[in-house]
Amino acid sequence: MQLPPLRCAALAAALTIPLAACSGGVSTTSDAPLSITVASDANGTPGMSGHSMPGSMVPHGSTPGSPAPTGPAVIIENFAFNPPTLTVPAGTTVTWTNRDEEPHNVVAEDGTFRSPGMDAQGTFSYQFAKPGTYQYVCGIHPFMKATVVVQ
Repeated sequence: MQLPPLRCAALAAALTIPLAACSGGVSTTSDAPLSITVASDANGTPGMSGHSMPGSMVPHGSTPGSPAPTGPAVIIENFAFNPPTLTVPAGTTVTWTNRDEEPHNVVAEDGTFRSPGMDAQGTFSYQFAKPGTYQYVCGIHPFMKATVVVQ
């Protein structure tokens, strides 16, 4: 059976519209920000809930816009500790701040202190009670080295 051309065109149009509506070719985009929540302990340290560290270590979590640390500070930026050598009196608390987008930590070569990993803008503080020379590295990137001299 052969249909007249006008009837064929009408039938084709009638079938095309429902098929287009049912196809999965529709794409949507959203400008809504993605939100990720990370569980943290009372100090704001991700993944360290229920763990404590001995000694004078005081891990701190911080967020962008939080006040800058008071007292001596070491900035982690461009995969380097700045200043590379810091001299402080005994009893001083030094605060490290990670300004890189990559995580870093602070590990004393003699085992005196070890920070948890710090994401961007994360901080770690340690009080140096005894005089001495404390060499440290980033345990994640061991080519990053620096020293704290305590008098």
